[in-house]
Amino acid sequence: MRRGRVYYKEHLAGTITETNEGDYVFQYDPQYVQKHPDDFITFTMPVTDKPYTDKRLFPFFDGLIPEGWLLNIASENWKINPNDRMGLLLACCRNCIGAVSVEPITKEDEA
Repeated sequence: MRRGRVYYKEHLAGTITETNEGDYVFQYDPQYVQKHPDDFITFTMPVTDKPYTDKRLFPFFDGLIPEGWLLNIASENWKINPNDRMGLLLACCRNCIGAVSVEPITKEDEA
């Protein structure tokens, strides 16, 4: 299972998870739901206390991943298969252009 913290501006908005079964789950943080109920990260994922699930990486998050020659550089430098969308999201999207960023959650973070 791989996970990342999703930030909207400087606020922890939630977590994105790729389960061991290959499903994807995005869950808004409970404090974010209370304090920022109108600050959704994308129109397709309004703020809610219910998790979003899908068999594929959500289009919004997939859109954060570099394309073209930047994708080639990222995949070669980090030795990540271009089809490993979650791996690329966690490796490349800490300092995205725009208001949303994704920070990997390591095993040390969870301990």
